[in-house]
Amino acid sequence: MIEFQVIKKSNKSLARLGILKTSHGEIETPTLVPVATQAVIKTLTSEEVLETKTQILISNTFHLHLKPGEDFIRKSGGLHKFMNWRKPIMTDSGGFQVFSLGFGHDLNVGKLLKYFPGKNHQIIEHGKQPKRLKITDDGVIFKSPIDGKELFIGPKKSIDIQKKLGADIIFAFDECTAPLCSYDYAKKALKRTHNWAKICVESMRGNKKQSLFGIIQGSRFKDLREEGADFINSLDFAGFGIGGDLGEDKRQMKEVVGWAVSRLQVSKPRHLLGIGYLEDIENIIKWGIDTFDCTVPTHYARRGIAFTGAGKINFNKTLLLKSKISLDKNCSCFVCKNYKRNYIAHLIRAKEITGMKLLTFHNLYYFNNFVEKIREKIKSGKL
Repeated sequence: MIEFQVIKKSNKSLARLGILKTSHGEIETPTLVPVATQAVIKTLTSEEVLETKTQILISNTFHLHLKPGEDFIRKSGGLHKFMNWRKPIMTDSGGFQVFSLGFGHDLNVGKLLKYFPGKNHQIIEHGKQPKRLKITDDGVIFKSPIDGKELFIGPKKSIDIQKKLGADIIFAFDECTAPLCSYDYAKKALKRTHNWAKICVESMRGNKKQSLFGIIQGSRFKDLREEGADFINSLDFAGFGIGGDLGEDKRQMKEVVGWAVSRLQVSKPRHLLGIGYLEDIENIIKWGIDTFDCTVPTHYARRGIAFTGAGKINFNKTLLLKSKISLDKNCSCFVCKNYKRNYIAHLIRAKEITGMKLLTFHNLYYFNNFVEKIREKIKSGKL
């Protein structure tokens, strides 16, 4: 089980410093939670991830259920022993795949939409189903991306999988809504998520090893988000996740997060699911978020993009083959200390895995260092 203590609140914003205690160590919050989808940060060993100042990881319930399977991982001693990661781990519920493999795939949209195609234009009406899966009141029928076979995940199944995976923090199964859903669709999805939340809480009875977070849905609609926050807040959850689509733009994302945070118990941790672009991090922390997961540092690295104090650098560009300076002169990670830009550019252009590895390490270190500096700002009263 976890313990959470708020040790300092900002006088300038909703930002706060906290200590999240688990059986696998303590986490200083706020913090980034890098995404280890298949029990790995792609290209890095667990020992290397530790050197990037990473405090906690999140793995994917849906994909680990597909391969190698939760029973295989349980027999291997659980996720921590399986991947040789001694620090805390979260697992999501599979609810995000309801979105990403469903309407997210159909409409080619993410959790945050820069603009809607026409004022108040709403595509996903109540009763509509995605093309590749079926959402029912009992759970979701997926088609396996491996062999096309049908597989079912509902709240009980999701909790059963996550129990066997053995993460410290697990999430309730929910329907992650897509942008462009109508009010009626979001309202029905919210009711479904709440019914599933109650089943998840009941399924966790007697489990003293893991802590369950409930997920607040409600799309971009104020009354639904507030209803979602109030309901999840009323149940016996150890913490909260803010999920689903987060509106039209980043201004609306602030509103959506604010509607939820303002109604939650201040003594419990708040996690923002799937958000963490560098330019968003300080803002979401100021809005009262304690932990947040995001694929940006690792995803961009594998495509040759590095984050630095001077902005992003694209190592696919030929010009960088002539650069003999370090990746980022102000970074103290081993990549910046030992490798020049021209070598990294060569590796990326040659599609060598080592190039992706060096950028993944640097990006994670850079992001974690960035958040560490924000914690210092809160501590000194500057944020």
